[in-house]
Formats: sequence, structure tokens, C-alpha cells
Amino acid sequence: MTQQIVTVFGGSGFLGRYVVRALAATGASIRVACRRQHDAMFCKSMGDVGQIVTVQCDVRDKKSVVAAARGADCVINLTGILFERGTQTFDSVHGKGAFCIAKAARDNGAHRLIHVSAIGADEKSESVYAKSKGTGEILVKEAFPDVVILRPSLVFGPEDDFFNRFSMYARLLPFLPLIGGGNTKFQPVYVCDIAEAIVRSLKDKSSTGKTFELGGTQIVTFKELMQLILKTVERRKILMPIPFWLAGLMAIFVEAGLAVPSKIMAGLTPPPPITPDQVRLLQYDNIVNNDSYSFADLGVSPVSMEAILPTYLSRYRPGGGLRKGFND
Repeated sequence: MTQQIVTVFGGSGFLGRYVVRALAATGASIRVACRRQHDAMFCKSMGDVGQIVTVQCDVRDKKSVVAAARGADCVINLTGILFERGTQTFDSVHGKGAFCIAKAARDNGAHRLIHVSAIGADEKSESVYAKSKGTGEILVKEAFPDVVILRPSLVFGPEDDFFNRFSMYARLLPFLPLIGGGNTKFQPVYVCDIAEAIVRSLKDKSSTGKTFELGGTQIVTFKELMQLILKTVERRKILMPIPFWLAGLMAIFVEAGLAVPSKIMAGLTPPPPITPDQVRLLQYDNIVNNDSYSFADLGVSPVSMEAILPTYLSRYRPGGGLRKGFND
């Protein structure tokens, strides 16, 4: 991949920073395209002088997308949102935005497009998030038939939302919620493994036009994840089952309560702890289909949660991880 130009849309995000670092190690010239250019400045230190540049781009703005993709040999789309706010909707980012990127990649002569979606993507899903991901995949394939689609399960790593959020709850609350009783299954995957899969799919021509589902070494329930978090942060908390209907009702009230402040103080209000759509999404397992292409087809061996979680969740332990816990 030496001397190739790779444009990474969403390169300043959680997954993006690891993809940029992995690409830099191959010698590629990298453009990090994101809405707020200054948010990606830290990426420059991941490569040699001049190897990584940042460009301002909004996937809802066709001109900025075309400019970011111009002259690129490979294009990677990592853009995505977990909840809607203002003009940042699932359709505008996962659907229309993804199509805009794919079309720009095709029209600018890129020979490779990697599109990161999510396990559960389905244009017929009851979840707006999963439906938009499924619709996005269809639109991307129409614009760039040889696209490589990667669908990861729940992603973990130092900047993740899920494990950090519930570890914080374990520090502040007397209980942890078990949405729907905690029976939903996940196959958490390490962020660096996804980055490695992306780099390999760029080089492996046999991946052309294929969809890969990426999951980690273990299939665990939501309850087991909560238990693992408590063990890792060395805290004892009550695990409280909350029926889906009640969780959905609570999410509606929280979302309504944040609606007005988010309009008055756009960008300053905290993200909702859970949305009604996320409750709907939790009613379905998030694991790799046995018939799909996976890490094995790309030659990647995933890392276990137990090997990684303690490296960044220790700060949530009593004393900030600086004193011995009850397991010592």
C-alpha cells in the first residue's frame, strides 16, 4: 500500500483513530475527512511528517465529499451515529451520506471502497438505526458494486461508549440495569482487530464485493457483560432486570427531557443514556451469522475482552485503580 492515497471518512472517531494508525504503518498517504477539522489534528502524530492530512467534510455536503475523495486510490467510510440529534439523522448519515461517499469514490476512480456497517443491518428492521444501516448497504452497493462491507458487533477499546459508560454507572449508581432481563447476546470485538481487518481487506483482492461479520472470541449475554464489568472494576452492585416495555417508556421520557435543552444549547447537552430505538435494538441478538464471512477469512485472530478491558477500565476501580481491590 506504499504511496497509495487513502481517504478515511470519519477518521477522527473512536474506530477512525485506530484505522488511521494502522494505515500509517503501511506507508499510505492518508486524508482524514471529518466535520470539524480540528478534531482530527491529533491524527497527524500517528505518521511521518506530511503523511497524514486533515480535510473538512460533511457527508451531507456533496461538494465536500467529492473534494475529499478526489485522487484517492482507496476510500474508507467509518461515519456513523448512535442517536439522532438535529440535522444529524440516521438517514442523512447512514443512508444518503453513505451513498454520497460511495458515488464520489466511484466517480473519482477509487479502486477500493470499505464500508463499515453493523451486525443487524436490515432495511426491514423495526429499529430505525438498523434499518438505516441496511438501507445504506443497499445504496452503497448500487453506487460501488465491488464495495467491501464490514459489520462489527459491539466494539470495545479505550474510547468506547458501552464499557466506559456502564463502568461509570458502576461507580456512581447502586445498581446496573439489565434491559429486557439481560438475555440479549453480543459478540464484542476489539477495535484494533477491526482496524487490522480493514487494512487487510484493502490488500486482499479476494474480499472484493463481500460482506464480513466481525465478532470477538466470546458470545455473551448482556447480563454476563455487566458481571464482567463489575469484576473488572472490582465493585459489587445489584443487577436489576428492567422489562423492555419499561426501559422503552423510561427512554421516551429521557429523550423528551433532553429535547428542549438540546435545541437551546446545541452540541452542549449530554447524549441520552439510552433511546427508545436502542431499546428496540436490544431485543435482537448481536452476534455473527455462522454462514457469513468473518475474521478468519481475512486472517485476523481476535483478542479477548479479558485481555483488554482491565487496561482501560481500571480507572473506575475504588481509588482509581491505585489501591488493591477485593479480588486481591
